[in-house]
Amino acid sequence: MANEVTLSVLFGFISSVLLGIVAYFIKQLHTDFKSMERDMSEVKTMALIIKTEFRTSYDILTKKVEYLEQRINKLEINQIKNQDHEK
Repeated sequence: MANEVTLSVLFGFISSVLLGIVAYFIKQLHTDFKSMERDMSEVKTMALIIKTEFRTSYDILTKKVEYLEQRINKLEINQIKNQDHEK
C-alpha cells in the first residue's frame, strides 16, 4: 500500500511538473505572438507611409512632366510662328 501511495505521489509530481513546463511554453508562445502582432502592425504602418510617400512623389513628378510638356508645346508653337514670319 505504501508503495502504491509513493508511486501515486511520484506520478502526480511528474504530471504537475510536466504540466507546469507546458504552461510555461504556452505562456512564452502567447508572448511571442503578441510581440509578432505588434511588429506586424508597425510593418503595416511603415508600408502605408512608404506607399503614400511614393504616391506623392509620383504625383509631383507627373505634374512636372505635364508642365514641361506644355512648355515644350508652347516653345514649338512659338518656333513655328517665328519660322513662318521669317519666310
